[in-house]
Amino acid sequence: MLKKKGKAFAVIALLLVGAIYYYLTIPAINIHAAGFWTFVFVCLVVITAVHWVRCFGKRETFRDIANMSSLKELRTLGGDNVTRILVLVILLLAAVYVIGSVLSSPIVNAKRYTQLLEPENSSFTEDIQQISYNMIPILDKDSATLLGNRKMGSMVDLVSQFEVSDIYSQINYNDRPVRVTPLVYASAIKWITNMSNGIPAYIRIDMATQNTELVKLEEGIRYSEAEYFNRNIYRHLRFHYPTYIFDQISFEIDEEGIPYWICPVKKYEIGLFGGQTIGRVVLCNAITGECQSFKIEDCPTWVDRVFPADLLIKLYDYHGTLKNGYFNSILGQKGCLRTTDGYNYLAIDDDVWVYTGVTSVSGDQSNVGFVLMNQRTKQTKYYEIPGAEEYSAMSSAEGQVQNLGYRATFPLLLNVSNEPTYFIALKDNAGLVKKYAMVNIQKYQNVAIGDTVSECERTYIKMLKGSGVAVANENTKKITGIIHRMVQAVVDGSTHFYIVLDQDKEVIYDVPIADFLGIVKYDVGDRITIAYNEEKPANTVISVEGDAGSAEGILGLETVEETGS
Repeated sequence: MLKKKGKAFAVIALLLVGAIYYYLTIPAINIHAAGFWTFVFVCLVVITAVHWVRCFGKRETFRDIANMSSLKELRTLGGDNVTRILVLVILLLAAVYVIGSVLSSPIVNAKRYTQLLEPENSSFTEDIQQISYNMIPILDKDSATLLGNRKMGSMVDLVSQFEVSDIYSQINYNDRPVRVTPLVYASAIKWITNMSNGIPAYIRIDMATQNTELVKLEEGIRYSEAEYFNRNIYRHLRFHYPTYIFDQISFEIDEEGIPYWICPVKKYEIGLFGGQTIGRVVLCNAITGECQSFKIEDCPTWVDRVFPADLLIKLYDYHGTLKNGYFNSILGQKGCLRTTDGYNYLAIDDDVWVYTGVTSVSGDQSNVGFVLMNQRTKQTKYYEIPGAEEYSAMSSAEGQVQNLGYRATFPLLLNVSNEPTYFIALKDNAGLVKKYAMVNIQKYQNVAIGDTVSECERTYIKMLKGSGVAVANENTKKITGIIHRMVQAVVDGSTHFYIVLDQDKEVIYDVPIADFLGIVKYDVGDRITIAYNEEKPANTVISVEGDAGSAEGILGLETVEETGS
């Protein structure tokens, strides 16, 4: 009876230890998950060790074991048949794991790896439209972190209990480039005192205007990385989807500002462990914990970050380096291309695209082109535009302000007057953005610097015109009319005149006096002809002429569309 009770106790103890180990490590119950294999191996090793100890415990003394002389007696140290079977199972599983890893690798599947992502050649000027400079995300993650911490420090009622998470996901929110991040509990003690209400807010930063908001919620966030036990987002997901293998999760908000966790589900296309991509996505409401699972093609369009940027970069590197076989990628490297060290994000048609340059594996200082990869759909576009590698452009921009010691952020790709252009923020030692630079990708010696984005753009386009580049723009229009109203204002230290014409009193035209000094000759009632770009804020004027005189702007164009009389 005691013997049976001892066995029952041992089984219960093993089950309890296994349950605790599973609760802490939460591996997916899936043969494609490395964590699942580790869990199985650990369990089998523990069971084998316990069973062997029980067999070993039947020996009377260690002295008896030391006195064993015959081979038959020594063999008994290996345990009984059950022990040998368990050891054999462990060895077989280890062999399957090793063989499966080799058969899943690029060594034997180079062609299949290149097909995981298939770029399409595309036109830069057609795909990447010129955007207004008040829509350019001028902040990187580090700058956003500074703003978020500064905002949190001003919230006296929250700063003692919560801190800011370092997630800072870049998304499109109501057609604006923003970064969002939740608050987290300041410590385990603060979690205990605040867990009943959850996390009360998240931070939203407009990447173009630098406007930082702490958005307070009617109901707190109850499911997050900062929670413990069952409300921890990873454990919550595991218990809902025990077989799903999740990739990097991200924090987003929908168009109503409701916080969600975006949880990509890994899919393996090659063997047991190879060819990882994303097959599904789970959306988890951070407040209620409600989960919905979607196929990639059915994912709601407000979601921006399904495919992690690192995964997209890896998939393109497979395509670029393995096209002529695995051993060529290691030895001859004929025709091998890879992405540059770094990437940024671009907002196109309410989606977030990962941008990175493409260069040869030899590590020269130039790009052969660049790629855009959609984080929601995995669609990839390649643009064959040779030019400067991003870090060369960053060095060129830093060289223009070397006396100030400013450091360049990783470039953002823009279309400026149909010219592929690097846009770079220049920061001081405190991490604050002080100036802006535009560098022509194909002629990276053309570097324009400005204290504001608009000033930098004007200088850059003037530089393009000076180097013989045609900067005509299909969005440029021309209108003639009588000045109905004229108001003077100071913006960012520069004087602007805002003009309303008589034929359309709802439209405002912005005339910077620094570019059009002759505007002071005009007054209400004068007849004036204005060329302007309607994509710019307040219809920024690019040339002025009229009865009271003329003032040709530095961006004046010879060919414009007639839209008024």
